[in-house]
Amino acid sequence: MEGRLNCLLVAGGKWHDIDFARLELLKLLAEDQRVRVRVLEDYSNLEALEQADFLVSYTCDVTPSLAEQEALRRYVQGGRRWLALHGTNSILRFMEDDTIDTPNWAPVFMDTLGSIFQAHPPIAPYRVEPTGVEHPLVEDIEAFEVEDEQYLVQVTAPIEVLLDTEFEGQAGRFRANPWKKDRHPVLYLRHLGEGAVCYLTLGHCRGHYDLQPLMDFYPKIERGAWELPVFYELLRRGLRWAKGEL
Repeated sequence: MEGRLNCLLVAGGKWHDIDFARLELLKLLAEDQRVRVRVLEDYSNLEALEQADFLVSYTCDVTPSLAEQEALRRYVQGGRRWLALHGTNSILRFMEDDTIDTPNWAPVFMDTLGSIFQAHPPIAPYRVEPTGVEHPLVEDIEAFEVEDEQYLVQVTAPIEVLLDTEFEGQAGRFRANPWKKDRHPVLYLRHLGEGAVCYLTLGHCRGHYDLQPLMDFYPKIERGAWELPVFYELLRRGLRWAKGEL
């Protein structure tokens, strides 16, 4: 067995069941006994970042300061890997006209990630398809249906898309509307310097109390792609990639 691997898991933010996602990711990380995990809610502990061999994030509306953005960029450029999940690339502002804005207030962060979240339609089943790019992350992964937040993003840097989805129409209350028929990345790689980011947009989850203060009690438990074995396979492969095994 090789030596210890230090993982920094950043799990925090709004409007999602962060407890559920954090626990599921910790269980997956625990499958490799070499991995020791430090869990934080944001990116403010730059010493912890520097000590991490790889980074995993599951957040929503967690916006790093400029110093943190620059540290994350150096982290990746210097040769390390970042598995970024679901809402990591989101900045959300609920406006007085009942719309949702997604401002790019962290351009260094979004450039490092390779995309910025713009909108998603109401949760409904949609199809995820391989793009034909050969990579161990998607080897033998076939097209599948998932009921999740279908992320519509603005690409901010060169990326290599491995899985994508098609959308056309109106995306709920988001200001970024309407959307012409186009493909949107679901799983991609963003190479930067000696390192890289692997971004997977799937993974929505919400419990009864995760929309407070907007709503005291949310009636439906939502688990999105977490209900699918293929999602856990993609997560396991993503973690292997982050450790440098793929």
